[in-house]
Amino acid sequence: MAARVSSPRERYREQTRSEIKAAAVRQLAAGGVESVALLRIAKEIGMSGPALYRYFASRDDLLADMVLDAFRGAAEAIHAVDTTTPGRAALHALTRAYRAWALAQPHLYLLIQGTPVAGFTAPAETLLQARSVLGPFLSVFVQGRPLAAVDPLLDGPRAWLSGEAEVAAWVRQWTDLSADTPAAAVTLTGAIMAWSQMHGTVSLEVSGQFTGMGHDPAGLLDVQTTLLADAFQLR
Repeated sequence: MAARVSSPRERYREQTRSEIKAAAVRQLAAGGVESVALLRIAKEIGMSGPALYRYFASRDDLLADMVLDAFRGAAEAIHAVDTTTPGRAALHALTRAYRAWALAQPHLYLLIQGTPVAGFTAPAETLLQARSVLGPFLSVFVQGRPLAAVDPLLDGPRAWLSGEAEVAAWVRQWTDLSADTPAAAVTLTGAIMAWSQMHGTVSLEVSGQFTGMGHDPAGLLDVQTTLLADAFQLR
């Protein structure tokens, strides 16, 4: 089937939406999420306020699009990592890639992982985009053999897999593992641990909490990743 060709009007609309979002990202980078204001964006790009509202119905509508774009950017950085050979090398590559993206786009990182915006409800698609970012982390744990210290954590992911078909399908997509296999709970546990550990370090670095502490955040993340790989006996 031939690809649908967009009309000039549709292309103009998407171009204008992109211009609006670019201005919003500049405001976000300059002053945080509270500085994003539709009327100020309209003035910056030479558009009237009522005209801008034809493209985004509200500030929250604009923020929702920006959140999805941020997750897509993070997913692009993560999916560029070669995880065809699962194991600790791939895990290190993933955590480094995510840290690099967050440091290059700190305002977007904080938009999706920082302090929640008061009154803002993220669109339903956000969950799918977040899982797209986390998916490759599942694949690196497919041959994991967790140490006994990890055992107390396995029951939660096991119940999650058996109780939610969407989660089981997501794990299968990235690992080819059925939800009822022990390895599926292991991979999900590993990904959750990697995600929480990585965000703890990256969030502190991006928000400047490591300033003056006299250590290298990149080195800290690498050591934490090595310890996690050891806990799952990854090769």
